[in-house]
Amino acid sequence: MAATREHRLVETFVALTDTLVDDYDVLDLLQHLVETAVDLFDASAAGILLVNKKQELEVLASTSERSSFVGLLQLNAGEGPCVECFATGHAVSVRNPEEMRRRWPTFAKASEESGYASVHAIPMRLRETTLGSLNLFRETEGALNPEDALAAQALTDVATISILQQRTLQHATLAQEQLQRALDSRILIEQAKGFVSHTHQVDMEDAFAMIRQYARANREPLVDVARAVIERRLELS
Repeated sequence: MAATREHRLVETFVALTDTLVDDYDVLDLLQHLVETAVDLFDASAAGILLVNKKQELEVLASTSERSSFVGLLQLNAGEGPCVECFATGHAVSVRNPEEMRRRWPTFAKASEESGYASVHAIPMRLRETTLGSLNLFRETEGALNPEDALAAQALTDVATISILQQRTLQHATLAQEQLQRALDSRILIEQAKGFVSHTHQVDMEDAFAMIRQYARANREPLVDVARAVIERRLELS
């Protein structure tokens, strides 16, 4: 690779790996990836398809309306190299319109109408998890050379790791929030126990039993009953 191109490739890796240690916007990350991929791999356009909660592929980033349009068409048709790439978890390279027509007639027609002669789909995959695909559209025939194919897969792998890491962090944050809510609830319950113990002249165990019995009898969360007791909106008998 030429020195300037190699420098751009390194810059892209740095930009993607930065997301592993800092907050970032997924959409901005993927948009940066498709824009850089067009420049690095001599493509006319690029698009990223990601799977949603319903396990359906959606166009999430695109460098042009044409690539987005073709992406949407192939999703509607349920066929194409990008869909096959996601389904198999392997890269799919289509070198010319003849091969496209043979394998995916509907996709081939839409692709030719948009002016594309070759398409290369790279899986966004980590081990057994496939999130979607990075898709390079070219107006010229031919396959990606081995160096480009390797570099494109490496960039896509880093982007995939970044996305999966964000999901993990979100899950961890949610778990931490749930834990904190549980801790905060316990504090309220302890305060309520002390209040009931003092006002009813019973020990802490009996006070907790009274709070719990009321919560169960009225099908209310313990923390809500405890809060009502502390705020003197509820007096236990």
